[in-house]
Amino acid sequence: MKKLMSANWKMYKTLGQATDTARELAAALGELPADREVLVFPPFTAIAGVAGAFAGRAGFSVGGQDLYPAAEGAFTGEIAPAMLLDLGCTWALTGHSERRHVLGEANEFVGAKTAFALDAGLNVCLCIGETIEERRAGRLEEVLTGHLAAGLADVAKDIGPERLAVAYEPVWAIGTGEVAGPADILAAHAYVRAELEKLLPSHGAEIRILYGGSVKPENTGEIISLDNVGGVLVGGASLQASSFSRIVTA
Repeated sequence: MKKLMSANWKMYKTLGQATDTARELAAALGELPADREVLVFPPFTAIAGVAGAFAGRAGFSVGGQDLYPAAEGAFTGEIAPAMLLDLGCTWALTGHSERRHVLGEANEFVGAKTAFALDAGLNVCLCIGETIEERRAGRLEEVLTGHLAAGLADVAKDIGPERLAVAYEPVWAIGTGEVAGPADILAAHAYVRAELEKLLPSHGAEIRILYGGSVKPENTGEIISLDNVGGVLVGGASLQASSFSRIVTA
């Protein structure tokens, strides 16, 4: 399966800025390498602009950074899967550490979002990962098990591997400049793979596991060459087309 090279633009970029960056990215990349896919998660206000900039370009997709697990209703400030699909999204992000640790989302709520988005026709990238306190306490496997078990609890056991990705993001490496070393990434991704094979026996061996956390053009090549690394989820280094295009082709 192709490497999924993903960008999370978080709460950055106006509509015009995001559209310009998407156009620059598409122009810089030209025809994608045969083994790569590009996925961008812009702010909600810029989704349609980015989708338009990518229109007709094979291998380029757009996703929503969040969603609410309901078709519609009195949920002020939230967004439904059908709204994301209407804007041109084919993916959604669930369980990002900022949703868990800044906004207080529980594992079970992340799981509800994941299953609802998949049932609604979106592909999902489920984020998991430990804090530095959890790692120092030797709780890495416990945390990953909890995130995966709850996050995938209501997902169909035979979900196609193209519909789901899991992004391992050690929280202590997000936006800090710190990067998990190759041994750390290998160990975490091997554990995630084993858990996926247990939880989703039909296709757990094929689901892409992305690495996220201070990914840069300079370290991407080493990271994606590691076993069980099916791509990356990039924050700050994806905000400029010149930087992210180098990551995509690393």
